[in-house]
Amino acid sequence: MDFNQALDYILGFADFERMPRTGAIFDLKRIEKLLARLGNPELAARTIHVTGTKGKGSTSAMTASILTKSGYRTGLYTSPHLLSVTERIMFDGRPISEIDFAALAERLKPDIDEVNLSGGVGQLTTFEILTAMAFVHFREIKADYQVVEVGLGGRLDATNVVHPEVCVITSISYDHMEVLGNTLAEIASEKAGIIKPGADVISAPQTSEAATVIEKACREKGVRLITAGRDVTWQRKSFTPEGQTFDLTGPGWEYSNLKIPLLGEYQMENAACVAAAAECLKQRGARITSASLRQGLAATNWPGRMQILRKHPWLVIDGAHNAYSMKRLMAGLREYFRFDRLTVIYGASGDKHLSGMIAEIAPASDRVIIASAHHPRAARPDLILAEFKKNGKTAEICPEVCEALSLALFGAGTNDLICATGSIFMIAELMQCPGAGQTPPG
Repeated sequence: MDFNQALDYILGFADFERMPRTGAIFDLKRIEKLLARLGNPELAARTIHVTGTKGKGSTSAMTASILTKSGYRTGLYTSPHLLSVTERIMFDGRPISEIDFAALAERLKPDIDEVNLSGGVGQLTTFEILTAMAFVHFREIKADYQVVEVGLGGRLDATNVVHPEVCVITSISYDHMEVLGNTLAEIASEKAGIIKPGADVISAPQTSEAATVIEKACREKGVRLITAGRDVTWQRKSFTPEGQTFDLTGPGWEYSNLKIPLLGEYQMENAACVAAAAECLKQRGARITSASLRQGLAATNWPGRMQILRKHPWLVIDGAHNAYSMKRLMAGLREYFRFDRLTVIYGASGDKHLSGMIAEIAPASDRVIIASAHHPRAARPDLILAEFKKNGKTAEICPEVCEALSLALFGAGTNDLICATGSIFMIAELMQCPGAGQTPPG
């Protein structure tokens, strides 16, 4: 198989990132059976497992960057991707090559087919196959560590076959309620399903409802819990549109003037969790130094999160896709940028809580353009428009994302800000439009 053939093969299975999850059966038996046939590659590297609703990708990327700067061969598995599926399987900051991706798919095909023909566990999904490919790849390149981001939830996620040394639970809010539950306690219970005996657990600040669930799970598993905001605190020192500087203080350690090229108050919260995870790994023998931690944070590359694509006017993209993250994004734009008018280009998945997100966007924006992305789960523009009208905001509809960007740029002054948000697949499409530009240098 070449790369396109391999991708077609993998996408030919149930892909719940592109199709409704109604009726989906989440069960670890399928991937456990496949991994057993492959010699359990998920156990080959030391593991950091990351879940949460907001910030788990950024947290994973920062953690992997620190391990790489510490001299370790480091695998990073994340989802979804922005521009290419190869971004999901990274090694020392570089995505897997298309040649290696295709070779992996071809090599795993007989085992995939055998599991699917064996009966009793159902058919493997696209995400399960990609997860198995990541573990095999990390074993083959002899990764010392693998940082593994949960795809959905935690307890029944395909990644929950690892034996982690550290589990990180980032901020939990409402998302994927059709699968994870309708209360924060139910959602937190699914997230806390990654906690295993012998691991250290790092948690971001949580609502009392979610925190209670996490604390109970840690007590039951007999593991140590370190909580950002309580055990680890941070203080921002300065910021520019290209990044921010802050201090961190934890139990028995502190760092001054740390820098990350990521914006948002929540990114300092994520960095606090990352630093706590690094300190736990040090206690387990990892050769992480103050210098490598500092260098790793500063070198983190995680596009699509309050990322600047151009200036004059500002063009910022962010993958916010629930009400909580949208609220923090709107506040962050006002805090980190100086501009006259805000134009929001909005497009979202139809299974998201549109009303909650739009309730945050409507009062904060001066102009709204609804962009219809080429994705099977994209919400209908007329439904989005109706939600904005409920919030007293008129909006324009564009049939194409690139047309929406052109319209926004045409009507913007040099001191205005355009923010494209609502879904990863929409901002990924916009990044490839003429006029999107490149990330300006710091």
